[in-house]
Parts: sequence; structure tokens; C-alpha cells
Amino acid sequence: QVHLEESGGGLVHPGGSLRLSCDASGNIFNLLKMRWYRQAPGKQQELVAEMDSSDNTNYADSVKGRFTISRDNNKNTVYLEMINLKPEDTAVYYCNINAIGWGDYEGKDYWGQGTQVTVSS
Repeated sequence: QVHLEESGGGLVHPGGSLRLSCDASGNIFNLLKMRWYRQAPGKQQELVAEMDSSDNTNYADSVKGRFTISRDNNKNTVYLEMINLKPEDTAVYYCNINAIGWGDYEGKDYWGQGTQVTVSS
């Protein structure tokens, strides 16, 4: 089993920056896929950024050039660096990881509890 703990959300002014962290702990052999989603009130969940085990990345058009997904393999931690934040970035951000554990034959999906990001003046 794998547990994800998110942190780093908060209130920031437009143009500001935040870095979200997602710490994965438990039975982890390798992180296969790492994603950050967000959900704003009244809106559908949106895939913001993703990274695979070869460090290939993809971003939603709305965040390209402003958000960066990265990871620290030694810590099994995934980050989402956000700069030049806009009010429309306000949402609950969720970490999603597909991880394969020791003794497993395939990866499994895990979710964090979510962290609130509010961009407001």
C-alpha cells in the first residue's frame, strides 16, 4: 500500500508562486506515472501536468510555461512548481501516482487528499 501526503497549498496574490509537494510512502519500487489534477468549484477535474518514469512531461495548455512538474527519486516526492499564478488557477490540487511495489507485477493508482490553492488579491 502507498500513502500520498500533499503540502504547499495556500493563498497567494496574482503573479505569485507556490510549490506543491506530494510525498509518497509505503511499498514503492518505482513511480511509473505522476500527475497533478485540479478541481475548481463547479468545474470538472482537470489534468494539469504529468510525468512518466522516463521524465517525459505534458502540461495543460492553460499552464504551459508557468507550471513545472518534477520529482526527487530519492525521496519519492513529486513537485508542482507554479509561477505567475492567476485567479483562474484557484482550485483544489490533487496528486495522482501510479506506482509499482516490491513484489507487484503492475502499477496501481493512488491519490492524495488534495491541497487548496487560492489566487486572489
